[in-house]
Amino acid sequence: MSRHLKQRLGYTLLALAAMAVVLPILLVVGIIVAEGAPAISWEFLTAMPREGMRAGGILPAIVGTVLLTLGTAVFAVPLGVAVAIYLAEYARDTTLTRLIRLAIINLAGVPSVVYGLFGLGLFVLFLRLGTSILAGSLTLAIMTLPVIISTAEEALRAVPQSFRVVSISLGGTRWQTVRRIVLPQALPGILTGVILGLERAAGETAPILFTVAAFFLPRLPRSIFDQTMALPYHLFVISTQVPGMPVRIQYGTALVLLIFVLSMNGLATVIRSRFRARRQW
Repeated sequence: MSRHLKQRLGYTLLALAAMAVVLPILLVVGIIVAEGAPAISWEFLTAMPREGMRAGGILPAIVGTVLLTLGTAVFAVPLGVAVAIYLAEYARDTTLTRLIRLAIINLAGVPSVVYGLFGLGLFVLFLRLGTSILAGSLTLAIMTLPVIISTAEEALRAVPQSFRVVSISLGGTRWQTVRRIVLPQALPGILTGVILGLERAAGETAPILFTVAAFFLPRLPRSIFDQTMALPYHLFVISTQVPGMPVRIQYGTALVLLIFVLSMNGLATVIRSRFRARRQW
């Protein structure tokens, strides 16, 4: 077999593998859009659920998901980026730091239900926060921290060392170098990690099941110590726990959750592209 033929065969196999991954995803998304689009209306997006969630809208679930995502970002993003800066810019390469990095990688693979039980024990029971938005946000923040830390550290390490050398040689301190030179250059990669973590938090069911989610709560939360409905748990409930639930409502809820996650991804892509256009390497 000639070299050219081997190359074409390799490209063909790669294309088939890519199609085998992409086509099922497109099929699932197409089914959700086709089945869920008829349910989307102004009332569905802005009204309270009624008649045992078989009618009305899903506004409390949408608001709850937004609040939990924002709460997760408030707790996870500053801490995750700070830890990544320390590991990438300040920590020496010792056995302890290698163990810390290994622990972070392992924590990223822990099942979400374990984080839910941890949040139940620590935040709900021990700290007596109750089943609340605060407890749920803290639990989701702990779950997303490994992803944010790992990706942010890799983004910081990808910045050429020459940038740091030039900044320090011109009289800048290490913190000035990190804040004014390294962080702006690494921001696209950091944003990728942040969005990946927040997308996972927005779509998780198990952690909020133990710490914040309400089965049926036809009102908006009034404080961070209230329970709330959330799209992932609401979708689970109406699909498995409510008999006689119209299929269009199930698919409509799934479509809203999908749009929410994809909107976050699209926004991050736009911001990341703008910062990459300003990058100097």
